[in-house]
Amino acid sequence: MIQIHHLKKTFGRLEVLRGIDLAFDQPGITAVLGPNGSGKSTLLKSILGMVLPDGGQIQFRNKPIDQLGAYRKDISYLPQIARFPENLRVAELIKMIESFRPQVSRSTELIQHFGLESVLQSQLGHLSGGTRQKVNLVLTLMYDTPVIILDEPTAGLDPVALIKLKELIIQARKEGKILLVTTHIMSLVEELADRVVFLLEGRIYFDGKPDSLKERVHEPNLEKAIASLLSGGQLTPLSSNPPSQTRMNGKAIHSILKT
Repeated sequence: MIQIHHLKKTFGRLEVLRGIDLAFDQPGITAVLGPNGSGKSTLLKSILGMVLPDGGQIQFRNKPIDQLGAYRKDISYLPQIARFPENLRVAELIKMIESFRPQVSRSTELIQHFGLESVLQSQLGHLSGGTRQKVNLVLTLMYDTPVIILDEPTAGLDPVALIKLKELIIQARKEGKILLVTTHIMSLVEELADRVVFLLEGRIYFDGKPDSLKERVHEPNLEKAIASLLSGGQLTPLSSNPPSQTRMNGKAIHSILKT
């Protein structure tokens, strides 16, 4: 479905992606992990065409995305930070989005799932952070698409809403969808992810099953496995680029493992 070939992106003097090679062509949940600034969001936004790479190519269904444009209708995207018109009411925003797309919307079902009936007539600027995130999830998941990209979907969610989100993610996997998820919550990755892609300094340092990562460093859970991986000294990237001598400090490790 999605093939990424030697993807590169630079912002000024900062190399954010350094020759990324990846494929997402099997149904399931892939957790894209890494510390802040590792290139996770840039990678996802490149897939969406929101960031234009400086080198390499991204293909969707075996065609370069720069020749398609319309491929985005097959991807649902949850941005890390939702920016809504503050004066619009929740119901108005949902109807506005529905007016742009001819597909059948699941908005009513999702509104009930997250218990948003009571805020439909509230202005978005008056909502709490957690409620705004629920609205963000409704907008993201209300269309049936084969690919779902969720950038920090748990931000601001209370425990009940988190359970409801997990239910939707699991259902999407059962339906054969490809899900790409970034998160700092390792327990969520441990519970849901079929695959882990670990980025550091714009390179891939691990790509495989969560259990394989734990076995690699002889740790019982994913949180300890990543901490051990980062604090263990030299890490070797999977790409063809020359490996760098990398040791993370405690602050960088915490940025990955924070809850």
